[in-house]
Amino acid sequence: MATIQIAAPDGAGSFDAYLVEPKNKPAGAVVLIQEIFGVNQSMRETAAQVADLGFLVVVPDLFWRIERNVDLTDKTPEEWQKAFALMQAFDAAKGIGDLKATLAAARKLPGCNGRAGTMGYCLGGRLAFMMAEQSDADVNISYYGVGLDGLIGDIGKVTKPLLVHIAGKDEYFPPEGQAKVIEAAKGNKTVATHVYPNANHAFARVGGVHWDGRSAWIANGRSAEALVAALG
Repeated sequence: MATIQIAAPDGAGSFDAYLVEPKNKPAGAVVLIQEIFGVNQSMRETAAQVADLGFLVVVPDLFWRIERNVDLTDKTPEEWQKAFALMQAFDAAKGIGDLKATLAAARKLPGCNGRAGTMGYCLGGRLAFMMAEQSDADVNISYYGVGLDGLIGDIGKVTKPLLVHIAGKDEYFPPEGQAKVIEAAKGNKTVATHVYPNANHAFARVGGVHWDGRSAWIANGRSAEALVAALG
């Protein structure tokens, strides 16, 4: 576990990224994309789990342009209020630029085999979907991304595996939006969608209030298989 610095592509400075290394290398790299709560304990625990699968894991601080090193939980109204404020202030286009820079940096890490993908949750799930459309990542995995139906116009640009985990009872992503994404994905063989009918938003958040063990285990197993197939 360490913190590395990554240069922003627009010359605005550099940002922190949390790094966890696997026991054995060379290995593929996974850029883990945060929720609206920053690089918090849940993300750090998730990073450790992904590293245990045999991958280098890099978790960039995407809110650094607003506030550095945000570390919130989903346990208090005050933290939720701050998290939503950060999300509203977040510039997604610049965030995608920072993720592309992180992806490039991950590929050059000592011990990386040159392959790298993304996996994100909530806000990060939306960004992972966007990275599938806009970057050269070898695989992208989206957990309960919000507003994905607004991104399907570019789904034809996805040429590498994209795995989309959808919470059937997601309070932030209504059924009609889910249906549009599922239908659009049918036209692209590199996109796979999975619906977890009894799960709420953030069902795989480690220690989260909406944790659903069955859905999380099934989704994480599918994610592990996708990462191994694409990254080695």
